[in-house]
This record gives sequence, C-alpha cells and structure tokens, in this order.
Amino acid sequence: MPGLEGPSDYSKEPPRHPCLQINAKEPFNAEPPRSLLVSSYVTPVDLFYKRNHGPIPIVDDLERYCFSISGLIKNPKKLFMKDIWMLPKYNVAATLQCAGNRRTAMSKTRKVKGVGWDVSALGNAVWGGAKLADVLELVGIPNLTSTTQSGGKHVEFVSIDKCKEENGGPYKASIPLSQATNPDADVLLAYEMNGETLNRDHGYPLRVVVPGIIGARSVKWIDSINIIAEECQGFFMQKDYKMFPPTVDWDNINWASRRPQMDFPVQSVICSLEDVNAIKPGKVKISGYAVSGGGRGIERVDVSIDGGKTWMEASRYQKTGIPYVADGINSDKWAWVLFEVTVDVMQSTEIVAKAVDIASNVQPEKVEDIWNLRGILNTSWHRVQVRVGHSNM
Repeated sequence: MPGLEGPSDYSKEPPRHPCLQINAKEPFNAEPPRSLLVSSYVTPVDLFYKRNHGPIPIVDDLERYCFSISGLIKNPKKLFMKDIWMLPKYNVAATLQCAGNRRTAMSKTRKVKGVGWDVSALGNAVWGGAKLADVLELVGIPNLTSTTQSGGKHVEFVSIDKCKEENGGPYKASIPLSQATNPDADVLLAYEMNGETLNRDHGYPLRVVVPGIIGARSVKWIDSINIIAEECQGFFMQKDYKMFPPTVDWDNINWASRRPQMDFPVQSVICSLEDVNAIKPGKVKISGYAVSGGGRGIERVDVSIDGGKTWMEASRYQKTGIPYVADGINSDKWAWVLFEVTVDVMQSTEIVAKAVDIASNVQPEKVEDIWNLRGILNTSWHRVQVRVGHSNM
C-alpha cells in the first residue's frame, strides 16, 4: 500500500534497548532480562519483547498510508489513518505472549525447532486504537456477525513485511469473524502503545491486537484485511504454531491434522530468580507473572520451596491500590497478574511456581508431558534452583 514499505534487507532497522537479550539478529528477536520484566505492571515499550519474521517496515508518508478491506463483502473500502482516528478510541490493557515463550527450557528436554526464548517473550501494554468491530461496520458488517451474506467467516490480516517462510511474501493470520465483530472481545486496530504512537518494532503505523490468544495472530504493519470463507492458508497458520503430541516428529508430522493454535493455556514464571542462584540463608522474595488465555483471570498462584512437596499461596496484584479479583470489574481481564511471596530459605532447594485460572485450569507438572517438536506452549511448572552458602558468601 502507498506510504508503507517492506524492506528486503536489514539495513534500516530501528534502534533497540541495549539490555535486551538477542535471540536472533536477523530477523530481530529479543527479550528483556526476567528481573526487569516484572518491575512494573505495564511493560515499558523498550523492554517489550521483539518478535519479527523479516526486516522492519518503513513508513515514508503517513498521509498516503492506507489499507484495504475486501473479500466476501458487498462494500470493499480503502481506509486511511484519518478514518481510523475518527472512530471511538479504546484503551485495552492486554498481555501479548509469543507461543514460543520458554522454548529454550523445553529444548533441554529434547531438541525442538525455533527461535530460543527464555521466560520473557511476553509483555503487558495498554493498547490504544479503534475496535475492529467498529471498523468492520464501515464496510457493512454488523456487530456479532458470524457469517457475511457472501459466506465470509474469517478475517484475515495481511502485513507489509517480507518473510522467508512465505517465500518473500507477507506475514498473515486470521481470526473468526464472530470474534472480530464482538465488541466485548476487544480486538483492536491499534495505533498507540502505552499512550504513545506505536514504534516501528511494534507495528507502526497500525497493527492488530487480539487479546487472549497467542501473539502470532496480532499482525503488525497492516496492509490489507480480507473477509474469507476459510481460515487463513498462510504458513504461520497452517505449518507453524500448532500443538502436536510428544509422539510426533519431523518424519511423521501431518500439519493438516491439527488446528491453528489460538488460546494460550495458563502460565506462571518466577522472575526474581534465575534458573540457578547462589544466595545466603534467610528471607527470599519470590515474584513473577501469571497469565491465562481467553480472558480467564488468575485464581491462585502456588509457590513451593521444597520442589513441589508442600505449597503456599502468593499474593496477586495488577494495578497499584486496587485489590485484584480474578473476574472483578476493576481487573484487567486480558492482562497478566503479578505475584509475590517472601519465604525463608535455609538450605539448597528447588523453588517451584504454578498458577490456576478461574476455570480451574492448572499448569502441567512436567515439560516432558507437553513436549512438541515446535517447542510451543511450554506452560509446565516453573522451577529454579537455589544453592545456599554460608561463611564464604
């Protein structure tokens, strides 16, 4: 589209924060240190994980930038930023999480394929923009529509970027039309992040934010939106980001046998400690994040300081001064919950965390039970080792 260009090389990448741990340089994929990740409820833009599949697009003329909405509808349109800015603006606090979060740990059990990630391939931001439901009304699709008169059942988002997996074509993904046209689903065409204009890494000038599902469906740098009969047939919907059992390997995989992953399961991670820690005996503050998909709140976070034999409940919070209630009206349903508990650690041990959401979903104990060849959705109990020293520390 005019005004927005997808480069074919990496010569014009934006600057990034020096503290980021780079997992892949080209395309750029990086995450913040885990201790910084939970230093605030809203993740600073510079510390928000960077997940890319090609060179970062460049806006050369914002006034000329536009995107099309077409497909199985009667009134296709081209829309400019001014058209989006005229719609009611909503601010939605939502956590985006890469499906590959904690992939590196899963790979230690048995090798997987994909960019390695520690525990920080997620972030919580306040996204500002127009609701996709309002945008689709501009082309004659009413709220709460599951099928258009022409047979459209899915909304496909197409980026301007260039991905090797698409043979140099754009990244694309889709969500059901019923979700896109539901105002309560809070799907946004976002142009702001934490009260500021989106930066290039995070989708400037316009991106989709689909709360409650894996980050791979929140397409950046929107070039077009298509109303289609079947789900998107792009690489990242059909040959990636699918959950297979541990018995499937690259010799017997059948991509068509599994649906694209959308929701993400309940997850929690200890961020105040590294995988292996040397400490003095005494009080230790254990803190981290917990999050679940589909808008399901966090009912409980359990912490163990004896490898999972006994448990204690951590305190949970979101915004300062507002008590967190898992399905409370003042809680952010699409956002993570931070947790903390202070414990006495007098000897070397394994510290473990697991979360329970409001549907009573709980994290699986062993990563071996959920191992999959793409290394997605590692939501096993999070474990860190503590080695207690005395006079020499």
